[in-house]
Amino acid sequence: MSQAASVYDGRPNERGDLLKAEEPLRQEGMNWFVLRVASNKESSVRETLLRKVQIEKMVHLVGRILVPTEKTKTVKAGKQKITETKLYPGYVFVEMKLEDDGRIPQDVFFLIKETTGVGDFVGTAGRPTAMKDHEIQKMLLDSRKPEDQPSVKLVFQKGEHVQIKEGPFQSYEGTVDELLPEKGLVRVLVTIFGRQAPIELEEWQIGKAEGE
Repeated sequence: MSQAASVYDGRPNERGDLLKAEEPLRQEGMNWFVLRVASNKESSVRETLLRKVQIEKMVHLVGRILVPTEKTKTVKAGKQKITETKLYPGYVFVEMKLEDDGRIPQDVFFLIKETTGVGDFVGTAGRPTAMKDHEIQKMLLDSRKPEDQPSVKLVFQKGEHVQIKEGPFQSYEGTVDELLPEKGLVRVLVTIFGRQAPIELEEWQIGKAEGE
């Protein structure tokens, strides 16, 4: 991503405010840091930290706190299931201001460390390592609120050799001809009675061919 793209589109942030198009990568005097947290505790750590920062009136020291997620839709037997997954499991991104010597302000340090599920910041000797611009840009883009209509995530690729696991053509092998994510389907070319025929299948009905 180019430097010209150092801001991102307006959208609700984790506090419910609108992120303005002109908002910079960092708030003035702050930088982004990566906090290690216990697995599956990312959202609860974020909510707890945001609440504590407000209560302790530390908004001048701690800015945005983000946990990028992705919503995907799977289709099985005609039924849709929407799941939300963490894009960076085990991590929370914290925007904050450090002391001049690169250390976390004492009050902020204890506020964060006394939160259940929190580990250490990525860095050394008590000095967290700031994220690079391209890392911040990607993280902020990944932090967009999931769309109302999540996409179907297909794991197969065009040209891949697959075997049909379910349905009337079970045990037939074929080649992925086209992905139809809007329908949650995969079109597979199968040789039937000496002729190739396209068959549209749901992803769960196929698997990688033996020996692939």
